[in-house]
Amino acid sequence: QLSESGGGWMQPGASARLSCVASGRTDSSYATAWFRQAPGREREFVAAIRYSGRNKYHADAVRGRFTISKDSARNTVYLHMNSLKPEDTAVYYCAARIGGVESYSSRDYDVWGPGTQVTVSA
Repeated sequence: QLSESGGGWMQPGASARLSCVASGRTDSSYATAWFRQAPGREREFVAAIRYSGRNKYHADAVRGRFTISKDSARNTVYLHMNSLKPEDTAVYYCAARIGGVESYSSRDYDVWGPGTQVTVSA
């Protein structure tokens, strides 16, 4: 199971950190990703990290502002968000791909968290 936290209302230009904690059976190798979905739009890839933590990928829309990281001891993946913009407003989801490497496609992920709302507004 996955559980996200850290969302809320933020001002443009602010920074925030989202957390995704894995619970239950965590002995399998899995890649973890963040996706987001704004009202009326399709779910889109934000960032992904390999199980080892050594390979990281970020979408063009967030590269240079967002960073994905992992704390394996805590079974937690983070999304560090800087210079937030109103267009970053969305529900952010954490997803895991069991036994696989990272992917940009949401269809490749097996387990999803319930999501956390991020609203960026003055």
